[in-house]
Amino acid sequence: MKIKYFIGISFCSMIMLSSCVVGKKYTRTDLNTPEKYREEAVVTGDTVLLPWKTYYRDPLLVQLIEKALVKNNEVLVAIKNMEQLDLSYKQAKWALTPTLDLNAGASRSYQSKNSLNGSLSSQLTSKDYIDDYNATLNLSWEADIWGKAAMQKRDAKASYFAQKENLSALKTRIIVQVAQAYFNLLGLDEQLKIAEKNIELSTNTLSMMQLQFKSGLISSLALNQTEAQKKTAELLVPQAKANIAVQENTLMVLCGEYPDTVERAGNLNAAEMDVKLPSGVPAFLLSRRSDVKSAEYAVMSATAKTGLAKAQMYPALSINPSIGANSFEFDNWFNFPGSITKTIAVNLVQPIFKKRTLRTAYEIAALEQEKSVIQFKQSFITAVAEVSGAMSKLKYADERMETVTEKAVSLEKATANANLLYKSGMATYLDVIVAQNSALQNDLDLIAIKLEKLNAATELYRALGGGVQ
Repeated sequence: MKIKYFIGISFCSMIMLSSCVVGKKYTRTDLNTPEKYREEAVVTGDTVLLPWKTYYRDPLLVQLIEKALVKNNEVLVAIKNMEQLDLSYKQAKWALTPTLDLNAGASRSYQSKNSLNGSLSSQLTSKDYIDDYNATLNLSWEADIWGKAAMQKRDAKASYFAQKENLSALKTRIIVQVAQAYFNLLGLDEQLKIAEKNIELSTNTLSMMQLQFKSGLISSLALNQTEAQKKTAELLVPQAKANIAVQENTLMVLCGEYPDTVERAGNLNAAEMDVKLPSGVPAFLLSRRSDVKSAEYAVMSATAKTGLAKAQMYPALSINPSIGANSFEFDNWFNFPGSITKTIAVNLVQPIFKKRTLRTAYEIAALEQEKSVIQFKQSFITAVAEVSGAMSKLKYADERMETVTEKAVSLEKATANANLLYKSGMATYLDVIVAQNSALQNDLDLIAIKLEKLNAATELYRALGGGVQ
């Protein structure tokens, strides 16, 4: 009766203590978010929520992005990581259920004839050995006194959703990288066209000067410098072709394929996006930025782990009943009810001295939680900074674009006038070369600024949370 009384008391204690929870629930830290971005902007519609297929309008670029999202190996690995965490989350849901094991076995032991067991067994069985046949179902259930199951579930859930956000952030990064690589290809194509155009212009100028040289109107110095000008333009061609090949290889690797040529259409002007900037409180990033949300889930996971580490220092109460069949003769092994064996046990374990391992584990978990909070704050600060930076790049790229376009018009006129004046003997060959060099450099600067603007628009879309739908 005493053992039954003890078991009953223990069971009641389990029920009463099961409402005790050690770990604290997650509460979001105060981020002290600024009220606005550094750069002001007016919006007409919530463009931030646009999916990437709406944002990027080039059909060939859309095809490349679709291919990358399906075949990129980094994405495939991230998906497998997510599947692993999904299994862990599903397993955590079973934390409150008991464990059940079936043990079955047979053994034969030869006892010493001079031992008590050996002499008794030889008298009873007339054998010099003892057989033992055993089959037992063992049940074990630990009372969730301190809310361990709930904390394990919160930890697994937070880890799963953090990986989900990491996957989304990775896809957004892949989209940006593919788009920027595609834009770079278009820029290199335009550089190649400019180089070929300047080669043609230099060839015409050189032909004219060769005639003048034969007529004795100019010196060999003028001819040599004009030839050097042509070679300068020609040097750009192999350089642009090499860069195109490298960029194509990079783009195909992003798409999960071996290096090959990339089909593309249009030019940088056709690829330009209609960017509408968001206004309002930067806290909106919390609902869009995958990396910020992932950092917050990491805080949730660390909070749960801290609670679990603390719960390990408290008593653990478990019930361990078992039932089975036991016999020293095989024929009587399952001869019921004579072979039935039953056991019921209640265990209460309170860690007392563990070389301070439990306390240290808890303190480390608490520090990890504090670190995750700091990292969450930093991820938000970085997000706001990235948006502000992309806005600044876009704003000043437009200003530079306007200036360099006006400059291109002036240089085009200057080049034409220099050629006319040279033919009429009112300008030197140096004037022609300087005008052509200036026009060539300005054209290259214009391409660079167009690329900067496209990359800034792409980066802004990513910084605002983007969209992988």
